[in-house]
Amino acid sequence: MPAVSGVLGRLSELMREVAADRGGALWRLAAEGRQLDSNVIRLPAEARVDVHVEPDLDVLLYVADGSGWLDVADTRQELEPGCVAWLPHGARRALSAGADGLVYLTVHRRRPGLAIRTAAGGAAVREAAPEGGEPACLLHRVCTECGRLAQERDARYCARCGTRLPTD
Repeated sequence: MPAVSGVLGRLSELMREVAADRGGALWRLAAEGRQLDSNVIRLPAEARVDVHVEPDLDVLLYVADGSGWLDVADTRQELEPGCVAWLPHGARRALSAGADGLVYLTVHRRRPGLAIRTAAGGAAVREAAPEGGEPACLLHRVCTECGRLAQERDARYCARCGTRLPTD
């Protein structure tokens, strides 16, 4: 059954409804059977998503509110409302929010889920599963309080401020 298409929400209303100091994912595309993932993210004032590499997926980023900087390919670029950035897979990248914070929309192909099975000889092998799996972006590792990106894949708490990290 195909997903229902149409208007999913209004960003201006979403930003009014959510406390200005709240960071993290404000909205996520959750339609069943989708081929894309999309998120609206707010980084609080002066917060940062540390340098990381997305090895498999290109990401399109649209700045909706606030200001900040995008560090990619050893270049720092200023971000302001209306900026659109393409982050190719394999590129080292980081985001920093300015004094008013930063709200942005990301869009990328949905990453297929991963399943673990045992191959001949007992070795664990990861293979694609039809749904679920690891998210394409690192939102589940970004602290909603201070904006720090957890370096450990299985981190449950922020190493900087101790806040519980979001769950998938």
